[in-house]
Amino acid sequence: MDIGAKLQLYLSYSFVRYAIIVGILIALCSSLLGVTLVLKRYSFIGDGLSHVAFGAMAIASVMKLSNVNYLTLPVTIISAILLLRLGQNTKIKGDAAIAMLSVASLAIGYMLMNVFASKANVSGDVCSTLFGSISILTLQRSDVNLCIVLSIAVIIIFIIFYNRFFAVTFDENFAKATGVKSNTYNLLIAVITAVIIVLGMNLVGSLLISALIIFPALSAMRLVRNFKGVVIFSMIISVVCAFIGIIVSMLYNTPVGSTIVITDMVAFFICFIAGKIAGID
Repeated sequence: MDIGAKLQLYLSYSFVRYAIIVGILIALCSSLLGVTLVLKRYSFIGDGLSHVAFGAMAIASVMKLSNVNYLTLPVTIISAILLLRLGQNTKIKGDAAIAMLSVASLAIGYMLMNVFASKANVSGDVCSTLFGSISILTLQRSDVNLCIVLSIAVIIIFIIFYNRFFAVTFDENFAKATGVKSNTYNLLIAVITAVIIVLGMNLVGSLLISALIIFPALSAMRLVRNFKGVVIFSMIISVVCAFIGIIVSMLYNTPVGSTIVITDMVAFFICFIAGKIAGID
């Protein structure tokens, strides 16, 4: 069977189409917040929260919850708020807080998955959680519905508060002086980031989700210099790379998370070279 016929066969199944929609929505949401997080130097918050989500997912598995997101989502959101508060503490800097929470969550999660193993193949479960499902087709209908609802909510929130996010991203002190409640919007950014992390774990895993947030933003910044342009171009790059990555993973049976991230890496190098040729520093 040639590639075209194989792809047409896959797309004839509704669950494949749903999976592609989920992937595109997650990539879109990740790119929206990615620009803000990179400019505010919060890039590593994705790693910290993804490890927290891994720990929460391990606890949910031990508790045998029907849907691990019922526990993973609120725990990750609370951790995002906690990270923000700890980052404002002069005794515990933001990067130290992220490192503490990240390492502790990863260690606890891995320990629980081994001690309370419900399956013989614990290493397989851990790899699937850390690096994403081997096949995008393993997503359940409940995961699809949750992703669609939360993704739409994230997009609407970003559009409504776009000007506020722009203000706290570039000059937080000036934003405060003009009456913008920067702490509130920083908190909102942290909460949305937590939601995106949990959604993205089903697609690329906890160790690779940061790439979905960072690479499209960095790629766009190589070619565009204004905030709105970077956000729009980042969205385009992220969605295209996610679509290509998912299709390639289905056609050639490669891990979907790794395939998407490698596609994002290729896009970054293309933008980097294009920026150098165009003389954009």
